[in-house]
Amino acid sequence: MGFGFEDLEVWKKSIDFANQVISVIEDVKSPRKHYRLLEQLESSSTSIPMNIAEGKGRFSKKEFIQFLYISRGSLYETMTLLIIFRMRNWISMETFSTLEAQAKEIVNMLMGLVKYLKKSTFDH
Repeated sequence: MGFGFEDLEVWKKSIDFANQVISVIEDVKSPRKHYRLLEQLESSSTSIPMNIAEGKGRFSKKEFIQFLYISRGSLYETMTLLIIFRMRNWISMETFSTLEAQAKEIVNMLMGLVKYLKKSTFDH
């Protein structure tokens, strides 16, 4: 038996995105004093697919939509941290641009799913 969230393209893309961010974090060369920022980036990026999954497991469409908004917030948080990492030269412009393009696609998919759910008459 599978879980419903595994069929969602936005979940698939967001879990790939989180995995890539974790790979980037593993390569970051920063002083130990910035360890908290590394942890926060890992946390915010993994929160994106986790909130999609948790929302899908809820009992109402309204709750699912709320978790999709939370997921979008985690994506914005992740991008803010990636901007800081780029500014500090902890990641390359190429890496940043790749992740930014993926993030834009995910946020568009999240909002598309929210619009679809708001219009639909059935519960997920």
